[in-house]
Amino acid sequence: MRAIIGERQIDIHFEDDKTTRGTINEKSFDLDMIEEGRHLHLLDQGKSYTAELISLDRDSKKAVIKVNGNPYEVVLKDRFDDLLEELGMDHLTEAATEDLKAPMPGLVISVSVDTGTEVKKGDPLLILEAMKMENVLKAHFDGTVKEICVSAGAAVEKNELLIKFE
Repeated sequence: MRAIIGERQIDIHFEDDKTTRGTINEKSFDLDMIEEGRHLHLLDQGKSYTAELISLDRDSKKAVIKVNGNPYEVVLKDRFDDLLEELGMDHLTEAATEDLKAPMPGLVISVSVDTGTEVKKGDPLLILEAMKMENVLKAHFDGTVKEICVSAGAAVEKNELLIKFE
């Protein structure tokens, strides 16, 4: 597996399913870990870390993780992603996605776009509060808003349609 943080690429290999032992860029690690919901308390070679999952988009394999209070946007890639990239097929899922769906149950705090708005990849679309945290949902591609299916104050379920694109 490879983690991409900004311009930095990190190769990660786990020894087993417990994911507490392995290598990072060929350097061994063996973590003591306590999981509390979206928080992890890690101990590695006498150093303590607190990690919190802020947001996760499983489709694009992007996450925002806060480590000791510092946020990091992480993109994860595995051998299948590398193969699709080699074959020139790595953008097929992005092009096929025409709707924004709720990544988790929550409450729509605000909607930043209107029907007919042209958006660019990365533009904020709406804010979804989930587990007492505000998550800014952004456009995954350039496009035009066809229909807004929710309004501020609406409670939504996971995978519920939020915004349609042309």
